[in-house]
Amino acid sequence: MQSIWTDVLVSGVPIAEKIIRVVIVYFFLLIGLRLAGKRELGQFNPFDLVVLLVLSNTVQNAIIGNDNSVLGGIIGAAALLMLNYIVVRYLFSHPKLDRAAVGKDVILVQDGKVLMRNLRRELITRGELSSAARRQGIPSLDSVDCARLEVGGALTFVLKHPTSDEAWRKDILARLDKMQAKLDALHA
Repeated sequence: MQSIWTDVLVSGVPIAEKIIRVVIVYFFLLIGLRLAGKRELGQFNPFDLVVLLVLSNTVQNAIIGNDNSVLGGIIGAAALLMLNYIVVRYLFSHPKLDRAAVGKDVILVQDGKVLMRNLRRELITRGELSSAARRQGIPSLDSVDCARLEVGGALTFVLKHPTSDEAWRKDILARLDKMQAKLDALHA
């Protein structure tokens, strides 16, 4: 019974080594994913998903080393979570460094024209862009004034003309403003 508890609770790798391993792998992945592009973060296709799943399994041993203990896993996970908290908090208080770390958004459609050069650079096909537009209720890229790939990997679209909901809201607000003006005139 004692050997079970020893295997569960005694880390096979010194704690300092485990923390150093976490730091090295964390920054390697941060830099690698930044260089791979925003697509890796938000616009997965099946190939991207497979790469990220295999990548996580590949670096697992680099983080835990020759340690299969529960305590070793908890220490590695805690170090990873703490490091991420510190980095995110630091970048939040240093906006210039944050912009350099995460990059900037990329315009994919401007004034209704698809910018193929930017699509190629971000490894997004026109079909993937059209599909993302349809998921947001936009039937065609012809109706898009601007589309951008945000720093987090999300695609956002601005239509040339407002949607029927937006037009309805604008009309209602205009009517309410007229009613308010008439009420103000009556009270005056």
